[in-house]
Amino acid sequence: MSGVNEFIDNELKSNDVVLFMKGTPQFPQCGFSGQVVQMLDYLGVDYKGINVLSDMEIREGIKTYSNWPTIPQLYVKGEFIGGCDIVREMFQAGELQAHMQEKGITVRGAA
Repeated sequence: MSGVNEFIDNELKSNDVVLFMKGTPQFPQCGFSGQVVQMLDYLGVDYKGINVLSDMEIREGIKTYSNWPTIPQLYVKGEFIGGCDIVREMFQAGELQAHMQEKGITVRGAA
């Protein structure tokens, strides 16, 4: 396993919700990353944002790791959920909230 895969593995094991994104949660540097940040913030979920722009190895490594070509990528409890479109569809359908709760993650405003 390469160093970048170990780093990704470790981040996914150490954090319940991880968003590999362009920019940071405070300053997203692409619209798609920004949309996912807004959805996670709306849910009040604790998550770790990892800026792929700060490290080309991570940027390429996460695409290989997930076998998914685009950023952002959302992981919950180590499981790849999807990119912006999938996350948005799940969010709008209430599935993202339900999935988080099923995994034992606290969601704001959830019954």
